[in-house]
Amino acid sequence: MHPFFSTLNLNKGTSTTLYVQLSKKLIDAIIEGILQPATKLPGSRHLAQLLSVHRKTVIRAYDDLIVQGWLESKTGSGTFVAGHLPVIKPEKFGKKIQNTRDSLLTAGFHFEQAAHLERKFIKEHTSYHLDDGFPDPRLAPLHDLSRAYRTQLIMGNSYNRLGYEDPQGSAWLREQLAIYFSETRGMKVTKDNILITRGTVMGLYLASTALIRPGDNIVVGTPGWTSANNIFLQTGANLLQIVVDDYGINTDDLEQICKMKTVRMVYVTSHHHYPSSVSLRAERRIKLLQLSSKYGFIIFEDDYDYDFHYLNKPLSPLASADEEGMVLYFGSFTKTISPAFRVGYLVGSENVIAQLAKLRRIVDRQGDTMLDNAMAELLQNGIIQRHLRKSLRLYRQRRDTLCNLLKNELNSYLNFILPEGGMAVWTTFDPAIDMYKLTQDARKKDLSFSDGRIHRSHFYQANSTRLGFASSNFNELEHSVEILKRLLTR
Repeated sequence: MHPFFSTLNLNKGTSTTLYVQLSKKLIDAIIEGILQPATKLPGSRHLAQLLSVHRKTVIRAYDDLIVQGWLESKTGSGTFVAGHLPVIKPEKFGKKIQNTRDSLLTAGFHFEQAAHLERKFIKEHTSYHLDDGFPDPRLAPLHDLSRAYRTQLIMGNSYNRLGYEDPQGSAWLREQLAIYFSETRGMKVTKDNILITRGTVMGLYLASTALIRPGDNIVVGTPGWTSANNIFLQTGANLLQIVVDDYGINTDDLEQICKMKTVRMVYVTSHHHYPSSVSLRAERRIKLLQLSSKYGFIIFEDDYDYDFHYLNKPLSPLASADEEGMVLYFGSFTKTISPAFRVGYLVGSENVIAQLAKLRRIVDRQGDTMLDNAMAELLQNGIIQRHLRKSLRLYRQRRDTLCNLLKNELNSYLNFILPEGGMAVWTTFDPAIDMYKLTQDARKKDLSFSDGRIHRSHFYQANSTRLGFASSNFNELEHSVEILKRLLTR
């Protein structure tokens, strides 16, 4: 008997079954060259006695390795390491096997680590939060959504209902969205102009991958949305940044860029610029469309929180005035319900949507058909619309509450402009305040908010951050500001 088997042992105290342990140890010994091709293995009864296990454990391990080609059985002779395997010198694998533990941390091959992807995910677990501008999930119509989702799961032909769907998304949801856009945004589109995606990021990634080539010039506002910028960088595009003022992206600056360089796409959050929440003024909207027509660049209009405008009726999207098919319009239900529900929509000319659907098919075969259809039912029955009207009233009150608290309690330390819409207040702190230290101290007091570093760039260095109000009730907002006040006045 090969001396290897006298040292073999199994750990009966782990969750890994004994036959799996035995199989792996035999494979490792073969790979390391300890067990050479044609080496005879102990009989199942003998090895079971050596290992103090049931004989069936050894038989199952042997059978599995025979099927996989590691071992072979010779009638009347026993079980052997397969003779067709290559001869391996133990010393060759001795060095390699030393790094087995490290391989769980570091791959054995080289790959490029893009700097723009180095963003750590942080999940806050504080009781109080002035977040990036998230909705309050306590207000979401979860009962109605749950009922609609369950209906989709159990009603109708299960083979059709639970099978593959059109990569463009649920036809029912696209039909309901076309109606909804016509009623709320003045957009005359059909279901064929709409692609359902898993949120804003996926839509932007698909559009960028399909429409942008390495070296293309993409114009973005600064401060801006880091995720969008990173997607453009991932395609190999050149980012051209324009400072955003109180009236949105400066279209005069854009025109100067267009005169000097070929621009492929302009990314705008025209309704409520992210992160400052300012609205793109009417004359700039007109000029942006005119420049797009003149210079042939795509306008990617990210309308992430269209429904939450407090001054008056929401401004019509650029897409509603687009007569030449230059605008790609995007939105989602993330701000309507909650980020966990990944239902977004990309609207554009039919040929572009069809192309993006083909690309989506190889990235993500389809979305969550059950969720898509459940959302379609809520739209058709007016539940989403009623939820939005209720949320709009309450979020406006929360906006006013936070702004009054900031003005009355913290006026010496910060300034802001009352946002016309959105779910957060763009707040600029005194330059002397260390925002990183402030957020760390606040976290110790059970309050979380961003230190604003994510919004800074070479072109924008203000000590600013977003303080979200929508996800907190009145008492929570008061307590949050009280924590901030104690930290700033100590």
